This record gives sequence, structure tokens and C-alpha cells, in this order.
Amino acid sequence: MTVVEHLDELRRRLFIILIAVGLAAIVGFVFFDRLLELLLGPYRDALRQLPADVRPQGALAGRLVYSGPVDPFLTFLKVGFFSGLLIALPVVLHQVWGFVTPGLTKRERRLAIPFVLVSVALFAGGALFAYSVIPRGLTFLLSFGGDSLVPLLTVDRYVGFVMLLTLAFGLSFEFPLLMIFLAGARVISTQQMRRWRRYVYFGLVVFAAVVTPTQDPYTMLLMTVPLVVFYEAAILVARLFKR
Repeated sequence: MTVVEHLDELRRRLFIILIAVGLAAIVGFVFFDRLLELLLGPYRDALRQLPADVRPQGALAGRLVYSGPVDPFLTFLKVGFFSGLLIALPVVLHQVWGFVTPGLTKRERRLAIPFVLVSVALFAGGALFAYSVIPRGLTFLLSFGGDSLVPLLTVDRYVGFVMLLTLAFGLSFEFPLLMIFLAGARVISTQQMRRWRRYVYFGLVVFAAVVTPTQDPYTMLLMTVPLVVFYEAAILVARLFKR
């Protein structure tokens, strides 16, 4: 394929991705209230861990506030399109795989379905892990206010915080697939991956320290251990492909 043909192919697949995300976002718009309640779960769990005298009381208990007239509408769009991206993730990954398959062998092209299924499973695992550590992270961050400050989080910043962590954890759990892909494309080899172990492990610890909101050793360990296991699994899989 020429450069122009590659660009046409990329444009076609991006168009399919946009259509898929747009259609899936309709589901997010329809179930906006339920999704927002789901997002509020970690915030309410975090508030229960705070002293009673610094929690929001009355009508503000367990609720988010907004400071601008367009904030509710923007939140509606954020939640809808973010949920649409998650729902359309199999289509997105399939289009990504379809774009790179012309450079792969016939045997490697057969891995399209396993690639999509494993990618979705890994991303979902990372997203669920993020959802489980957000309450702990919020409790840690809100506790710095002491007895003089009452947390009244705005909906735009809170939703953005949850989305950022979900994407960060979900993408980080795709780490082994990236290594397997690089090994399959002969960019790196299993020998190099084994030699780089100590540096990769150190990088994973630093990454976990930056990404995890609490930055305590317990949560960092929960984040680092799966990534280390994924790295070793990527080496084994790459060896099976004789890379």
C-alpha cells in the first residue's frame, strides 16, 4: 500500500471508530442517572471514612456540586461519551488490529479475535481495579483538610478524576500486549526483555507510585505486582512465538 492508501485506510477505520463510539454513547445518555450514581459510589465510600464533623451534611451529604451553569450539561456529555468509549472498546480494538494486519503474517492475522478479547479483559480488569482503589485514594486526599475544611467536590473535577484514573489503570493493564506486539514485530526480543528486567521493574514501581492516588505502599504493591506478572507472561508468550 502507498502512503495515500494507508492514510485512506486510517481515515476509514477512524470513521468507523467514531460511529461506534457515537452510537454506544447513546446508551450512556439514556442511563446517565444510573451511571452517575455508580460514579458517586467511591465518593460516598470515602466520605464515610471521614470524621462526622467534617462531612457535608443535610442536602449536600454524598452529593457533588457545580459552579457553572453549563457544568451539568458538560457532565452529561462526558459521562455519555466516556461510557460509549468503554462499550465500543471491542470495535475500537478490532479496527486497530485491522489497521496493522497488512504488515503481519497469515498466522498472526488469525489472532485478531484473541487479541480483542484479551485486550477488553485486561482493560476491564484495570478499570475495576481503579474503581476499587478510588475510595481509598479519596479518603487519603480529603484527610489533608483536617477539621477546618469540609469537602464539597465539583462534579466536573470529580468526574474528570475518576475518568483519568480509569483510563490510566485500564491502559496500564494493556502493558503485556504492547510487549508481545513489539516482540512479534521484532522490535525487541525475549533476550532483551529478560536483560531489561531490573530496569522494567524499577519503572513499574515508579509508574505505580505516580498513578495510584494514595501513593501508600499497600496500593502501590497492588498495582505493581500485576504489572510484573504481566511482564513475565509477555516474555513467555513471546517465546512461544519464537521471538
